Amino acid sequence: MNMNYTAEELAFRDEVRAFLDEKLPADIAAKVKGFRRLSKEDHQRWQKILSEKGWYATHWPEEYGGVEWTPVQKHIWDEESCRYGVPRSIPFGVNMVAPVIIKFGTEEQKQKYLPRILSGEDWWCQGYSEPGAGSDLASLKTRAVREGDHYIVNGQKTWTTLGQHANMIFCLVRTNTEVKAQEGISFLLIDMNTPGITVRPIITLDGEHEVNEVFFEDVKVPVENLVGEEDKGWTYAKYLLTYERTGLAGIGISKAALSHLKELAGRRLKNGRPLIEDPSFRQRIAQVEIDLTAAAISNLRIIASVEGGGVPGAESSMLKVRGTEIRQTINDLARRAIGPYAIPFVEEELDLDFDGEFLSDENAAPLAAQYFNNRKLSIFGGSNEIQKNIVSKMILGL
Repeated sequence: MNMNYTAEELAFRDEVRAFLDEKLPADIAAKVKGFRRLSKEDHQRWQKILSEKGWYATHWPEEYGGVEWTPVQKHIWDEESCRYGVPRSIPFGVNMVAPVIIKFGTEEQKQKYLPRILSGEDWWCQGYSEPGAGSDLASLKTRAVREGDHYIVNGQKTWTTLGQHANMIFCLVRTNTEVKAQEGISFLLIDMNTPGITVRPIITLDGEHEVNEVFFEDVKVPVENLVGEEDKGWTYAKYLLTYERTGLAGIGISKAALSHLKELAGRRLKNGRPLIEDPSFRQRIAQVEIDLTAAAISNLRIIASVEGGGVPGAESSMLKVRGTEIRQTINDLARRAIGPYAIPFVEEELDLDFDGEFLSDENAAPLAAQYFNNRKLSIFGGSNEIQKNIVSKMILGL
């Protein structure tokens, strides 16, 4: 692999930087860099800017309003946007359900939903996990029974990220109980405003409302909202999860977090000297930087291997495992750098306009919350233990 950018790629990087210098709102960048709360309006404002530029759907075919960047261009965008403080795109619409609709959906579904994802008119959430079906997703119990030109859906989904903001949810539902578990699942697109849907918040340890429970009670879903064939949803779910797992590698996010960690360790003192000069702590930073560099190269190699229009296979599981482990390690080191000051915080410190006195370092408040919240990285999208099984079977042949 040639690790040097071509003249065209360097020109693209300059274009990205010029765009972010001009268009990225300063208040949004400050929130991202300071690990402060982002509102739904912040995300929608930035999405509108990206859509006007034509850079929102970076892996969609051009015929549907996307921009077909090369893997290197995507890599450059990821690194530069994380360095500048660009908010991460909410993935459920543009990066998850859209590829499934593009590949398996009807022409009517493409014409209806894709423009609404681009414009931000629809905010999607994901209806996969259930109380008894997380990593063992094939055990899901939510039922959809066809009655004429509708499905009647009953059941429960959980850990539904940002479901409180969503007006659409893509769901895995059981449509056949007489066959092998994976063979009786279908993929439905459901309007969250349909009667019978209840969203209840799950408040996390840091006091945030990020995830939810979603209940379905005799919810009527038009048959035309079925993606692909009935009982074939497991195939579409696996296709979607390869995109999710590749994205969970979070290379750009980890590079930005590593830079912040170094800056933090340069300001914190141990025995009167900057923590970054402590041999033990410095060695830990060096090790995670080596691991991150290796993961970044693997990420480029795997994405480049499917540049012709394919989708990552079991390699995406490898990226998911290493990427999430690296992010968790950086979170842990940042929390250790702050020490006991990472634990207590005033909730208002997480807002950008907080003008009170910080209990300690102004960056301390989010660190414990990040550490605990990001324990989920090795669980969602298929737990890392499950991903290791996939790698052992599909890549190593064990």
